[in-house]
Amino acid sequence: MMSIRKEMLLLARDTGGIVILFVMPMILLLAVTMVQSGSFDSLLGSHMDVLLVDNDGGDIAKRIQDRFSDDDNLSLVTTLDGKPIDELAAKRLVHEGAYQLAIVLPRELSSDLNVHVKQNVDNILAEFDFSSDSTQKKPIAVAPKEIKLYFDPATQASFKTAVKMSIDKLVSNIESQTIYRMFQEELGEGADRHFQEQQFISFKEVDDADDTIQTIPTAAQHNVPAWALFAIFFIVVPLSINIVKEKSQGTMVRIRTSPTSYAHFLFGKTVSYVLISLIQFYLMLLVGVYVFPYMGLHPFQVGHYFFLLSLIALFSGLAAVGLGILIGTVASTQEQSAPLGATLTVVLAAVGGVWVPVFLMPTMMQKLAVLSPMNWALSAFYDVLLRQGGIMSIVPAILLLFSFFILTLFIAVTYDKKKKTI
Repeated sequence: MMSIRKEMLLLARDTGGIVILFVMPMILLLAVTMVQSGSFDSLLGSHMDVLLVDNDGGDIAKRIQDRFSDDDNLSLVTTLDGKPIDELAAKRLVHEGAYQLAIVLPRELSSDLNVHVKQNVDNILAEFDFSSDSTQKKPIAVAPKEIKLYFDPATQASFKTAVKMSIDKLVSNIESQTIYRMFQEELGEGADRHFQEQQFISFKEVDDADDTIQTIPTAAQHNVPAWALFAIFFIVVPLSINIVKEKSQGTMVRIRTSPTSYAHFLFGKTVSYVLISLIQFYLMLLVGVYVFPYMGLHPFQVGHYFFLLSLIALFSGLAAVGLGILIGTVASTQEQSAPLGATLTVVLAAVGGVWVPVFLMPTMMQKLAVLSPMNWALSAFYDVLLRQGGIMSIVPAILLLFSFFILTLFIAVTYDKKKKTI
């Protein structure tokens, strides 16, 4: 207990260390989450205003407006300052970035579609009507129509593809419904019993999670555990500096010449800094739950997984302590331990998916991510928060983190023993 008390007193007297360990991670969490919020919302689907230039004024324009009105994430804008939007104005507004998308419907789109479909239907029915005159009127030439889409130059390619597919599906449904309606009109009464406009094949997204729990991977759901891990592993810096300082001040010599064992020394540092890591984690949770809503961000949802999240944080702290002890044992001066610890922590965070989620990384980086202890812990957080996993789902990550702690501690102790014999 005295060893733990000693470590806590040393930390309490280090104002700069307290700021680095507790204040800096919370500032980073707020700043990064606010910056990334828009990017995550673009992946999840955020509300957007879309310009519609209606040169048609017919049935197709009405159906498009009805379709967009059913989408909570999209709103059609057809007038500005009480005046209809023309194509030039829409193109300018999109190019300036005021809107991300403008849809321009060509003139006589609905009427020409009806003419085109009626001609095809008449030709088909004429092949089955042997009593009709073989001489038929020359069909009216109808040119194909194009619906123009103007995108903001900064728009992501994935968004463009999604919009094109959605509009293509909508237009295809309109054409199919027009063909059915023409057949109904040509066949006369009773045709309604045979042709129905309801779509036969549809898509349904199936979520294998519990329907009673809402699991939406927002910027908060990623950044709170990710930057909590960064804060936890950043204790490598003060821990390694503390060990180097004790070596330079002769504290280690006094420990070896006293009845106190080296294991007792390591135990005190491990318990102290694991407690610090848990305090860091809980502070980050408080920021995500209570501060985020006041910043206009999605709140972090802990649900009933507090124990599992704490368990992951506990073993993450052990892994960080093991790495800190190893660096402090190997380094000879503070000038060696501080840059090495900080650089290694930043590299592990970048590779492990703290800054950028692993699924957005290139294939090569995704393979390298599994080498980072932060990635093991972050994957365990995802299993709990996004997949509603239980204790068994995080056991592999916990075993990896604990093995990392044992390995780094073993290397540190072995190196220390060899160094004493030289």
